[in-house]
Amino acid sequence: MRRDTLWFHPDFRRLWAGDTISQAGNFVGQAVIPLLAATVLAATPFQMGLLTAAENAAFLLIGLPAGVWVDRMRRRPLMLRADFARAALLLTVPIAWWAGVLTLAQLIVVALLVSVGTVFFDVAYQSYLPSLAGREHLLEGNAKLQASQSTAQVVGPGLGGGLAQLAGAANAVLATGLGYLASGLFLLRIKTVEPEPEPHNGIPLHTRIAEGMRFVFHNPTLRPITLCTATANLGNTVFQAMLILFLTRDLGLGAAAVGALLTTMGIGGVLGALTAGWWTRRIGQARAIWLVPLLTWPFQVLVPLAAPGRRVGLVAVGMTVMTFGVIVYNVAQVSYRQAICPDRLLGRMNATVRFVVWGTMPVGGLIGGGLGEWLGVRGTLWAGCAGLAVPTALLVFSPLRRMRDVPKEAVYS
Repeated sequence: MRRDTLWFHPDFRRLWAGDTISQAGNFVGQAVIPLLAATVLAATPFQMGLLTAAENAAFLLIGLPAGVWVDRMRRRPLMLRADFARAALLLTVPIAWWAGVLTLAQLIVVALLVSVGTVFFDVAYQSYLPSLAGREHLLEGNAKLQASQSTAQVVGPGLGGGLAQLAGAANAVLATGLGYLASGLFLLRIKTVEPEPEPHNGIPLHTRIAEGMRFVFHNPTLRPITLCTATANLGNTVFQAMLILFLTRDLGLGAAAVGALLTTMGIGGVLGALTAGWWTRRIGQARAIWLVPLLTWPFQVLVPLAAPGRRVGLVAVGMTVMTFGVIVYNVAQVSYRQAICPDRLLGRMNATVRFVVWGTMPVGGLIGGGLGEWLGVRGTLWAGCAGLAVPTALLVFSPLRRMRDVPKEAVYS
């Protein structure tokens, strides 16, 4: 094995280990928190949409200034504070359940505050990787981290569904909180000295925000990538807001079966992460950004065609192929964004992109909840699938279609 790979980078391995455990806890939470709301707290379709919105609302509320703050701070300490805060917040859920006072309102508030920590962690994390691993290892680093996320997506939901079945959904939330705690402990062991953050120099907050937005939206390739991801997240969150209700009520599945089915969906993510580097080398990084979604995302339409019995398998097939495409796309486009952005703008670039692409998710959650009351659960799934036509068109008709790889003149070292 070549020694110039990240396998031999001790601090990257610590970041990777912490992220793997954190992602496992996160995917346990993605299974057990909606299950807790749907099966124990008897949430309505609109309340499920509200919970989905709360899980992503902070990107819309503070996403842009977060980028400026990240560029002014050392990123590892910020990630540590975010990890420990999210752990403490999630541990209040089982405590409230044990005391007999847990309500849907508390669950929504916890989800909202956890999303604040996630904003700072994610913006800092994507801005931290280039200085920790080096820009020459961005594709490898992102592929390894996506592999962890995808593996967690396989293990987490099944573990969450099993824990919810055996110990109750509220008790299973413990795993999510402990995952964030473990992530923080691994980050504490990183020894690489982080570069000094950019001096404040008295430049107003709005000026710095505007600089990041100009970089993203004046770039002819970053703009379609950002708008594609934003519209894809909008449609997918409409879809996800009703997915658990569809599996539990329309298909009649129990908590363990839901966890097992969600686990099979993650297989596509693992395959995507493990092969993303191969695909980008084979067809080109820029080409992978538009061609892979075009060929894989339409498979999501198999999900609303499912029914009790053998047709439940359509959910697994549709989501496996869809998840594969999402992961390959994410590895390609995140590495592309990091490669063409100068260090001083990394935080603001990532925050601007996150503000736009994650800011659509609370909107999608609310739309999904409203459509669930109006069209029904299955009709809302169809609406979410239909929404994926827009993002693929944005990529196909962008300058990326005429490129194969990242332009060498655009790479910052």
